Amino acid sequence: MTLLLGIDIGTSGAKGVLVRPGGELVATAAREHRTATPRPGWVEHDALDVWWADFLALSGELTARAGGEEIAGVGVSGIGPCLLPADAEDNPLRPAILYGVDTRAGRQIDAQHARFGEAAVLARCGSRLTSQAVGPKLAWVREEEPAVWAATRRWYMATSFLVRRLTGAYVLDHHSASQSTPLYDPAAGAWIEDWCEEIAPGLEWPELRWPAEVAGEVTREAAATTGLRAGTPVVAGTVDAWAEATAAGVSRPGDLMLMYGSTMFLVNVVTGPRPTPHLWTTRGVFPGTSCLAGGMATSGAVTGWLRDLTGAAFDTLVEEAAAIGPGAEGLVMLPYFAGERTPLLDPDARGLVLGLTLRHGRGHLYRAALEATAFGVRHNLEVMAASGGELGRLVAVGGGARELWTRIVSDVTGRAQDVPRHTIGAPYGDAFLAAVGTGLAAAGDLPAWNPVEQTVTPDPAVTARYDRFYALYRDLYPATREAAHALAAEQRAAVAEDRG
Repeated sequence: MTLLLGIDIGTSGAKGVLVRPGGELVATAAREHRTATPRPGWVEHDALDVWWADFLALSGELTARAGGEEIAGVGVSGIGPCLLPADAEDNPLRPAILYGVDTRAGRQIDAQHARFGEAAVLARCGSRLTSQAVGPKLAWVREEEPAVWAATRRWYMATSFLVRRLTGAYVLDHHSASQSTPLYDPAAGAWIEDWCEEIAPGLEWPELRWPAEVAGEVTREAAATTGLRAGTPVVAGTVDAWAEATAAGVSRPGDLMLMYGSTMFLVNVVTGPRPTPHLWTTRGVFPGTSCLAGGMATSGAVTGWLRDLTGAAFDTLVEEAAAIGPGAEGLVMLPYFAGERTPLLDPDARGLVLGLTLRHGRGHLYRAALEATAFGVRHNLEVMAASGGELGRLVAVGGGARELWTRIVSDVTGRAQDVPRHTIGAPYGDAFLAAVGTGLAAAGDLPAWNPVEQTVTPDPAVTARYDRFYALYRDLYPATREAAHALAAEQRAAVAEDRG
């Protein structure tokens, strides 16, 4: 018998699985880690203390539980797109700058839009420049940390860094590259050499692979620390949200994944590229596929903040929130606690709770947070449909895909959601990609690997009630945007003064 190992590095934790060819889940493991926020708008990971340390811990635990069975392939995924500068020996030169939740490169976004033309970037790359893009992050390092830049020879995302340390291969998958605006041309499937050289002169660029392609084999050095056998194939892997979509069987046009996690992510598989300024257009996991994608800057992160603030356990908060009716007795929250990604693309948006009275308690706030996330999902779905999305089957995945939250999202959006048997998410997709890469599965085997076990259906009467609260939610952002931006500026000034 053989096994497949999948490991995913997320924003606030890492997860791993052992899976048999055919989809049987044999073992799971998880590990929490801290995400650094040294300044407002900065979100970072230490690549060695978080990415590699988590991989070593999970790989060691899972290989020890393999019972002597051979691990036939390894798949990895991770947060992205992000940026880790490294020197010629692949030593990290600074903490990794994370995906769109890190908003430090606003000036570089404006400069690159001015230099290349906003319309030209959208036409050539499929997405406009936002805090999600890698190009402005590279420019930020070059301009703000010249000593780091002078030593930089390569750059990594979480997945490509792990693959490099495991195999020695310097590769990046096509999907991750397609989120590296304005560096990659999705139509050509290649780096845009002139823009790459202008933004990041002198860097070595990773070779491009599809996520299920074998990037290399575990080296003897890596085998000594990971518990893996030298020579074990490792596939190129991809960004965690797309590995999670793979795990859920979201692979056909019209399929749409809702990923419930620290952030909420949406991936809609479409028949061809759909360039839009409000969302992200990307390559899919498998050749010949495209996606429209959206992402909220926070979702589970807000519920975690409330847990920490109140000192109550999640189960207690969920129970209290479930006892309160739709609308949280007259509360509406804006969940923009770390700015907002799609469709607002506003790093200076800020969180807000409107309607508070002395009657409201922690259960009301918790329900308002879940509803705020649902309103954000509805907003993204509406923009996705208007941008040419193909909204058919919705699949709920991720650690937050639990009864109350999914029910609220279905009631707010008026759409049913399928919940598959396994909701552990990205690492399960990593194992599937490893199975495809090693010939132990085919792309069409996804539905058999992880069949649907539950469908959450909306209550039309509750949806009609939520329509009123959704209208208030949509009105709140434009009504408070100017004040939120002023407060964001005050926050930056206060931190600068403290650092004095």
